[in-house]
Amino acid sequence: MAVSRGQDRGILSCIGRTPLVPLRKLLPDADFELYAKLECLNPGGSIKDRPALTILEHAMDRGEIGPDTVIIESSSGNMGIGLAQACRYFGLRFICVVDAKTAKQNIGILRAYGAEVEQVLEPDPQTGELLQARIRRVRDLRERHPDSFWPNQYANPMNPRAHDLSTMAEVADALDGRVDFLFVATSTCGTIRGCADYARRHGMSTRIVAVDARGSRIFSEEKAERWIPGLGAGLRPEHFDPSLVDHFHHVTDLDCVRGCRTLVAREAIFAGGSSGAVVAALERLQDLVPAGANCVLVLPDRGERYLDTVYSNDWVRERFGELEFLGPEWSFGGSGKLQAAS
Repeated sequence: MAVSRGQDRGILSCIGRTPLVPLRKLLPDADFELYAKLECLNPGGSIKDRPALTILEHAMDRGEIGPDTVIIESSSGNMGIGLAQACRYFGLRFICVVDAKTAKQNIGILRAYGAEVEQVLEPDPQTGELLQARIRRVRDLRERHPDSFWPNQYANPMNPRAHDLSTMAEVADALDGRVDFLFVATSTCGTIRGCADYARRHGMSTRIVAVDARGSRIFSEEKAERWIPGLGAGLRPEHFDPSLVDHFHHVTDLDCVRGCRTLVAREAIFAGGSSGAVVAALERLQDLVPAGANCVLVLPDRGERYLDTVYSNDWVRERFGELEFLGPEWSFGGSGKLQAAS
């Protein structure tokens, strides 16, 4: 028997319809219009609220989730929190598999929602990736819980569908259908796939820029250590379709740090690591954007979840050494463009 959702979704009814705000100070000399989609204002704090709810409701409607079904998912943080919020509201048991790099704030939030947390401490011995180790733990847990459901954000078509139906539709409505450039961080590739599907189906000429982490396996086979959760992936997700992307750009962890701190210093937007990645990519690729164009940055989550990493001077010094910028502000070049990280 499917879980009864009723007509009132309570706090879950607040998911989506996030604001699209103009950015006037980030690139003050830009001759194009720049906007940010503030996904941090979803009730669970990130863009992952959208697919979490869409995946669960679709499975409920199909009878794949009943009152006693255990939801089991692998997450670096945001998807787990989105699922924990929805599972708490629907009264479902949820087990979230995280890894050693998951921020303690995220683990605390998961537990506050009542989620059970399983932490993987060692990477997969064959690939050296934590993601594969998390997925193996999910499969082991499913064997222990026969009545279980795996949302599988890396392959479930309801992940991109959520962004097709809501995220890109909201951006297009706000700009009367004229979205010339869209900068999106990659991980499961659900946001990119969904936004691109909407744009192509509606005949939009949107050029989509995928922002990936250096060392991620999505757009490259080159392996490198990554510390910013929620950006890049240790495997190529099933949602990946390079034909839907016009440009891709790799950023480093240090790029993310600089981008985040510049965003809060210039625009008073306190956002997470993948938002900093998008800002860094825009700085590098801004010459691609023609005068008068509408350019949108999708900013996935909140900065509070990165206080021990991106916004911690001690963490930055430990990984990158003593930098000229470790405060809340740093200077722009004489041209008004952001100083690029080396």
